[in-house]
Amino acid sequence: MILLDTSGLLCYHHADEPGHEVARALLDAPGRKVTHSYVLSELVTLAHVRRLSRRRTVEFVITLIESPVVEVVWVDETLHRSGMDLLAARADKNYSLCDAVSFALMRERRLLEALTTDHHFEQEGFVRLLR
Repeated sequence: MILLDTSGLLCYHHADEPGHEVARALLDAPGRKVTHSYVLSELVTLAHVRRLSRRRTVEFVITLIESPVVEVVWVDETLHRSGMDLLAARADKNYSLCDAVSFALMRERRLLEALTTDHHFEQEGFVRLLR
């Protein structure tokens, strides 16, 4: 199982992103994937900032939510606090709350790989699948 991060999903969603083909191959490959609601929220915001079609982005997010191979974890208070605790413990890092929640979820699920371009995953000891 791999974690789907915002940057990896953007690479998949937008053909002009570097790493698009690799992201498509990895996301379309057999096997379960997991993401969380903060990633989906961040993806909608990032796509908006990049001036991508709101309609297409929302359709993509709905497709992910409804996918039988993608588990969406809806961030609750416990997971949110785990992310906040990690941010407090890593004051020297420039992690977002979304990143920290991803790291907490990956540790909870014992995941090693993330569909991401974000080097912060490597700083936390995970494997970044996109360069």
